[in-house]
Amino acid sequence: MKIVVTGANGFVGRNLLVHLEEMGGHELVRVGRDTSDEALDAGLRDADFVFHLAGVNRPKSPDEFVSGNVDFTQTLVEKLVATGRKVPVAYTSSTQATAENPYGQSKVGAELALQAYAQRTGAAVYLYRLPNIFGKWSRPNYNSAVATFCHNIARGLPIEIHAPDAKVRMVYVDDVCAAFLALLADNAPAPGFVDVSPVYETTVGELADQIRAFRQSRDSLVSERVGTGLVRALYSTYVSFLPDDDFAYDVPMYGDARGVFVEMLKTPDAGQFSYFTAHPGVTRGGHYHHSKTEKFLVIKGRARFGFRHIVSGQRLEIEVSGEKAQIVETVPGWAHDITNIGEDEMVVMLWANEIFDRSRPDTVAHKV
Repeated sequence: MKIVVTGANGFVGRNLLVHLEEMGGHELVRVGRDTSDEALDAGLRDADFVFHLAGVNRPKSPDEFVSGNVDFTQTLVEKLVATGRKVPVAYTSSTQATAENPYGQSKVGAELALQAYAQRTGAAVYLYRLPNIFGKWSRPNYNSAVATFCHNIARGLPIEIHAPDAKVRMVYVDDVCAAFLALLADNAPAPGFVDVSPVYETTVGELADQIRAFRQSRDSLVSERVGTGLVRALYSTYVSFLPDDDFAYDVPMYGDARGVFVEMLKTPDAGQFSYFTAHPGVTRGGHYHHSKTEKFLVIKGRARFGFRHIVSGQRLEIEVSGEKAQIVETVPGWAHDITNIGEDEMVVMLWANEIFDRSRPDTVAHKV
């Protein structure tokens, strides 16, 4: 397909174009502010689909709302009509279209021009009245409060919040792109007003608190719940705003004659990850747990795990090495230790199902 993307250099445009490039097999025509009228004509010639993402939302003068949103859309429509073809169009409108303000009314004007195009030609037109959009490559102090908060907090800069309880409705840019790509499939949704889901609802204050927590997690090592939903999308957005020199960060390393122990990551409800080393002949452990469980993965070297049941005295030994990916799991009520039986330093990754609590360590010394 030949696909035209207006607003190609904007926040949504750049994300969408990457997704389209990943699909492959399409001729992509990028239309930006510097695209000439002749180049636009050439781009629309034989076009199979148009993603109309261009628009003005922060003009120097209110008149730019009309010229950037209504007039340009009308120009685009006239050029599409001139092709004599029914070229489908998807348009990024705004939930502000229901508000009585210059920006919202300019979006309505663009919608009306596209609806007239659909009636005149029979082309499919998809109108997306989107709330705030957030995600990677958004611009601070321009696209959204999320972009501004992420940019400033990642750099230790202050943010201004005038109404922390103000409600915010948002969609994530990857979800927007997924909805757009679905228009190219055989089972595309019906034309007209189309929604993007999920829509996240929160407050300005909650947004700021969550993004601050991302920054603080590097010090505490306790990760936020970044695997699903809004927190996942916000965390991806926050990390995309990190300065280059913050791509890496230090974590504490504790060493003694046996080797080193390093905590990597802690979670609120799924334990913590660490690693340790041991020199040849060194034994670590020698304790049992009542409830805590652990998983060990030897990454380098050879290890012998010793186990003793603290009541029956039953003993068990397991030998593993970094040459084979094998998890050894500790069992409550069994004392355990690990000995480096190789000739080189041993490196072991460790997961425990709970964060270590010095006041309740659930770790009792016991000889294996």
